[in-house]
Amino acid sequence: MNRFLFVLGVFLLAAFPGAAQAADLKLVVLGDSLSAGYQLAPEDAFPEQLQKALDEKGHSVEVVNAGVSGDTTSGGLSRLDWSVGADTDAVIVELGANDALRGISPEITRKNIEEITRRLRERGVEVLLAGMLAPRNLGPEYADAFDPIYADVANAHDALLYPFFLEGVALDQDLNLSDGMHPNAAGVAVIVENILPKVTELLAKTKSSKG
Repeated sequence: MNRFLFVLGVFLLAAFPGAAQAADLKLVVLGDSLSAGYQLAPEDAFPEQLQKALDEKGHSVEVVNAGVSGDTTSGGLSRLDWSVGADTDAVIVELGANDALRGISPEITRKNIEEITRRLRERGVEVLLAGMLAPRNLGPEYADAFDPIYADVANAHDALLYPFFLEGVALDQDLNLSDGMHPNAAGVAVIVENILPKVTELLAKTKSSKG
């Protein structure tokens, strides 16, 4: 029986070599539909495309999709503890688009982003804030209050900042679904390419903090 189990184990290691070695780091993407992969095949969502890009660069990291379509910053805060497990090393926070679309007070958005970041940093988790910009039809006063939130919070809590998650994709009909708001698979690929240097910086910072 023991010989059978040994042979079976050798077979499984040969068939699934990746299963024998756990990733060094766990990176959770805490987000809304923009990162969750709204109306996309699972392999085309942001976390999955990011995982592939990081694998190709030789990084030993597991990327977890903790995106919930329709989520606001309040929703992200309310599910923070169970969405981001105790074994998490780093988090990309991609929240706020739905706050702006619903015209939620920027003060509320700021408070939520600040609390999410503060709690993660207190746990020793490294954070990359993926910023959002307010729709310009809400007026300059709203934009002036909303747009600086991510940079301010990043500076206050020693977090990294990627200023605009949809950089290079927003308003490009070739890179978005028919609704004009959510990136298609090609759009997600552009986001991954653009944000990859900042994610690489996040992983380096995480390794450094872990000693």
